[in-house]
Amino acid sequence: MQRLLFFIVLVLAISACKTKDGSGHNSNQEHKYTNELINESSPYLLQHAHNPVNWHPWNDETLAKAKAENKMLLISIGYSACHWCHVMEHESFEDTLVARIMNENFIPIKIDREERPDVDDVYMTACHMSSKRSCGWPLNAFALSDGRPVFAGTYYPKKEWIDVLQYFVKSYKDEPAEMEKYAQSLTEGIKNQEAIIFNDADKNFNKPNLQTISDNFLSNVDFQLGGRKGAPKFPMPTNWEFLLKYNHFTGDKQALEAVNVTLTEMANGGIYDHLGGGFARYSTDAMWKAPHFEKMLYDNGQLVSLYSEAFKMTKNPLYAARVQETLEFVARELTDENGGFYSSLDADSEGEEGKFYVWHQSEIDSLLGVKNAATFSDYYEVKSGGNWEEHKNILHRKMPAQRVAKKNNMTEEDLAKIIAGSKKILFAERAKRIRPGLDDKILTSWNALMMKGYANAFEAFGDEAYKNAAVKNGEFILKEVMRRDGRLNRNYKDGKSVINAFSDDYALMIQGFVSLYQITFDTKWLDNADKLAQYAITHFQNKESKMFYYTSDEDAELIARKSEIADNVIPGSNSSMARALFSLGTYIYKPDYIETAKQMMHNIQDQIISSPQPNFYSNWCNLYLDLVRPPYEVAIVGKDYETKRNELLKNYLPNALLLGGDKEGKMELLQDKLQEGETMIYVCQNKVCKLPVTDVKNALELIK
Repeated sequence: MQRLLFFIVLVLAISACKTKDGSGHNSNQEHKYTNELINESSPYLLQHAHNPVNWHPWNDETLAKAKAENKMLLISIGYSACHWCHVMEHESFEDTLVARIMNENFIPIKIDREERPDVDDVYMTACHMSSKRSCGWPLNAFALSDGRPVFAGTYYPKKEWIDVLQYFVKSYKDEPAEMEKYAQSLTEGIKNQEAIIFNDADKNFNKPNLQTISDNFLSNVDFQLGGRKGAPKFPMPTNWEFLLKYNHFTGDKQALEAVNVTLTEMANGGIYDHLGGGFARYSTDAMWKAPHFEKMLYDNGQLVSLYSEAFKMTKNPLYAARVQETLEFVARELTDENGGFYSSLDADSEGEEGKFYVWHQSEIDSLLGVKNAATFSDYYEVKSGGNWEEHKNILHRKMPAQRVAKKNNMTEEDLAKIIAGSKKILFAERAKRIRPGLDDKILTSWNALMMKGYANAFEAFGDEAYKNAAVKNGEFILKEVMRRDGRLNRNYKDGKSVINAFSDDYALMIQGFVSLYQITFDTKWLDNADKLAQYAITHFQNKESKMFYYTSDEDAELIARKSEIADNVIPGSNSSMARALFSLGTYIYKPDYIETAKQMMHNIQDQIISSPQPNFYSNWCNLYLDLVRPPYEVAIVGKDYETKRNELLKNYLPNALLLGGDKEGKMELLQDKLQEGETMIYVCQNKVCKLPVTDVKNALELIK
């Protein structure tokens, strides 16, 4: 096995020196080969359906075939918008020599990580444990026929990939005992990762611990450029949600500074599409300038929520503009007519990353004319020699508008008109280019994030179109994705919804439905959220620890049934479930939901408090704030409830849950609160209410 480890290190060292290459698909061979992926609905899997590699989908039949033929599994995992996935396909998976080696010696399996994050998580963990270096996508794992991994790595250039394939062919034939031994060790390590036990000590959520968490949080912030120190930079919305809330509760100025510098730098950076709206997945540099150009629904949903909440706090018009423009992008390019939201736009077009988005100075000059082009170029840092690679320009902002106006001898009002007009011209011209690929599958948890984004935008700005989009998405979920017993599916495309959902789908959709209730006061959203919670507790919860497995007990077993503890760009399923149960339990008065949330927090609070990087638990940190500062229940009852609710929602109220209507209905928190001829606002906490008021201003004073 030492030879295996030595070889792996050698290959990784070589493959780390990546060279960019086009990733376009060979349309001439489109129908020369067809494999079993042709029957799948995932756009990513369909991209590989005509490779000469005899790809199989992940299912029981494929695994049975591997056992029957006594072959290793070669599991390749990626997603539609992944640049290096396309590169490896073009270099290796479209090559007949490589395909012959793979087909003769392995059972090749292709997986869309966005559809099957459970499988991805198992083999990504194997990658981190076996390669001892950073891992990513494409993820390529070698496993025994029963699925136990032997090794996993990421992108390999063609020559190194052939070497890797031939090594495992030889090792599987000559050293089966060693392969078995290594698979057993790696599998045990995967099973033991992130194991959380029940903490039966007294629960103690307090301000000193919160201060420790905040101090550690802020120590990792780049106060000049925003985000975490160093590069690359990811948006990480729940990080800034925590610091925004922390500032609200404590008045900590440094926390608010961290949020504002980050949101401003992202809004002005190249990570933002200044012509078409929307954010790319991350910045490759420390200045938010050069993005990895793929646009993901989950980023944009969360960032719409974050910028909306930050606008409530700061009233910064830049934040309002980014919300408006991003939602225009989502409506235009990521929204299905049935109300569902698509997953992503590719980073590549015409086989080149970012080609759709970047500009040469000469193009801008010819389209805008000399004078306006000079002004536009000053505004967006466009250079004659380019501000990026190959003389190309990424639009981003450094110089304040006041300085640009002064440099070009004009008022800021005139500058604004020129920039707006120029953007329209360039946007129209850009629309003529070959577009990046669209991944039009609809994923439940990602739709929940976008649903909540629209709801938060309605709260901040009062635009009925935002409310309507959120509600339409909710209705789509009820009709196409959710069953009467509360079971969800993970995916939807072309009328098909076939993959059983995971715990993050339930947790985030509960939060999405709760957000719909807050902007509509329609109790059906709470009723359906409760159905989801009951189903999740029945089929996902570890009854001993009270934490939640990622997969349902109704799913086919993988080599390990894992629980997701840490938070990433998408918050983890356990922190999301704990937050969902806490808010839902407060709304519908289910103490057992609240106690479950508290126990989950209690189970992991020690490692969060002791961590020098609590940003990896940022969603848990948001829950910790709620437990230290319990939320207000704000009941608005009477005929004018809608006006008063919407007025309240425009304020930054992270510690308030709004409920009500023109009648008391069945909600326990609304009983005996209707007064004839009046619309009363009751500010309560832990079911104890202060004297009711009729004026929103007075209610805000009681909440503070």
